Amino acid sequence: MAAAVRMDEKIEPIFQEVIQRNPGEVEFHQAVREVLESLGPVLVKHPEYTHHKIIERICEPERQIIFRVPWQDDKGNVQINRGFRVEFNSALGPYKGGLRFHPSVYLGIIKFLGFEQIFKNSLTGMPIGGGKGGSDFDPKGKSDSEIMRFCQSFMTELYRHLGEYTDVPAGDIGVGGREIGYMFGQYKRITNRYESGVLTGKGLSYGGSLVRTEATGYGATFFVNEMLKVRGQSFEGKTCVVSGSGNVAIYTIEKIHQLGGKVVACSDSNGVIYHEAGIDLELVQRLKEVERRRIKDYATYHKDAKFIEGGNIWEIPCQVAMPSATQNEINGRDAKLLVKNGCIAIGEGANMPTTPEGVKVFLDAGIAYGPGKAANAGGVATSALEMQQNASRDAWTFEFTEKKLEDIMVNIHQLCYETSEEYGVPGNYVAGSNIAGFIKVADAMVALGLI
Repeated sequence: MAAAVRMDEKIEPIFQEVIQRNPGEVEFHQAVREVLESLGPVLVKHPEYTHHKIIERICEPERQIIFRVPWQDDKGNVQINRGFRVEFNSALGPYKGGLRFHPSVYLGIIKFLGFEQIFKNSLTGMPIGGGKGGSDFDPKGKSDSEIMRFCQSFMTELYRHLGEYTDVPAGDIGVGGREIGYMFGQYKRITNRYESGVLTGKGLSYGGSLVRTEATGYGATFFVNEMLKVRGQSFEGKTCVVSGSGNVAIYTIEKIHQLGGKVVACSDSNGVIYHEAGIDLELVQRLKEVERRRIKDYATYHKDAKFIEGGNIWEIPCQVAMPSATQNEINGRDAKLLVKNGCIAIGEGANMPTTPEGVKVFLDAGIAYGPGKAANAGGVATSALEMQQNASRDAWTFEFTEKKLEDIMVNIHQLCYETSEEYGVPGNYVAGSNIAGFIKVADAMVALGLI
């Protein structure tokens, strides 16, 4: 299997211009480079993309919105945060992408996420463009009332840029059903419209979709299962580790267990829990989703489990690794360690969780590596299914929706696999996902003219 391709000499000046136009936004630079490195053969086959300057246009967001978010805490003190929405590309449909509330959020993070979202959404086959948003607000330690006041203030500015045919946000890190509910309530209050399709990830009582909560984790697991099938294997009997312990990690663990694998470790920002007998998913869900406690408390319930404070989950031997926490959590050293310890498959539930050095290690080793824009597309795909249900005033069963999700992930895998073969790098899902996602958007941009 070929390693990461060196950037084409025609594309390198475009990338340098991106760096100059967007100084200091290192995550955005990384995301752009990762895509552009795959596109040299595409320009040879499709010279019209060069003529129409598709790469230059696709790297520049259609709209970037930055705004002040003032809110009042429980002590009556005024707090100020910054809000963002980057509406990156609408060639395939309305902007679609989550909102992230986390102290690390700044424009570069939102742009990297929005850029990734363009191609991820393209791969789903659904009519949705790419966007992302959020704030440097930290929900941790805040009361429900404080979070409500923040969400209402955030939506008071953002609402004017949204609409089911314009821009449809969802959740991301720090934004779950509670936050979506507060924001949808404020949107309805301001606009005097019950526009269900303007936000996804809603509660089931007011237009949400079954499987949306599980979708990213389930989808990533389905994708890895397809990669394993190509190699004549399955999850059955495989030892797995899943970083994180939030929504994506929890439902990745659940689906792996359903498919016969055993997850022995998960984590949070404080450390790693290692349970050789297999992670007790019900306990993790109670600690994280209900009681909002740290993962270290797991060890007080299972004495045979070990909490490693500040530990590195990638040091634990496994056959399948599912990074499901945040960007750049696997570096080159971690990747080498995973390969050395017998890892045969990686499925990225998080966005860009592997550094370029780590990606090169995985590709050089020839293991099954599913990049985030393909592997974790199940979340946004099910958001689009939620939009379908809202538009038709319908509600589907869990089984029906899950089967649609599985079919979408199987199709994404097939598209990436076949594209990698077509462009001479068989089994390289990085190239396959980048090229397949790019071509669909590029063709639409050419068809729509210079807009």
